[in-house]
Amino acid sequence: MSQNRSSQSTSRAVIAQLAQPSRLADQHPVAARFIYALRVIALHDNAGRDPVPELAARLGGVEIAAKALALAQAVKCTWPEDVHVSRFCCGLLSHDEETIGAMIGCAVARDPSGFDATVKGLIRPDRIDRLWECVLDLAIAELGAQ
Repeated sequence: MSQNRSSQSTSRAVIAQLAQPSRLADQHPVAARFIYALRVIALHDNAGRDPVPELAARLGGVEIAAKALALAQAVKCTWPEDVHVSRFCCGLLSHDEETIGAMIGCAVARDPSGFDATVKGLIRPDRIDRLWECVLDLAIAELGAQ
């Protein structure tokens, strides 16, 4: 019976944690810039416009813009459902944005096992390597530009 109470307590703690959205400001700078770029891409997609010129201007170059767009496409192709992004001006993250931020944080730290743990059960195993490569490409481009 005490094991059941412990399980219920753990479940409540997980649910409470999920109810508290993460903040964009708490993300690694590379992750925050990509989440920002993801929101720009979503805004342009909804308007039927090409996001590359604005991404290049906001991210500081065509190479980083191209890597961000490639990662956005990889996420779109590998994610199990449509990616939910918060509004452009919102400082809070959706659960998808939080997961993407964690993936990028792992790439910046060159932690493939952390990346695997982040996406385990979310992304099909045959798609993880492609996603890792795109995340790593963006991280390298961002860190090389600094």
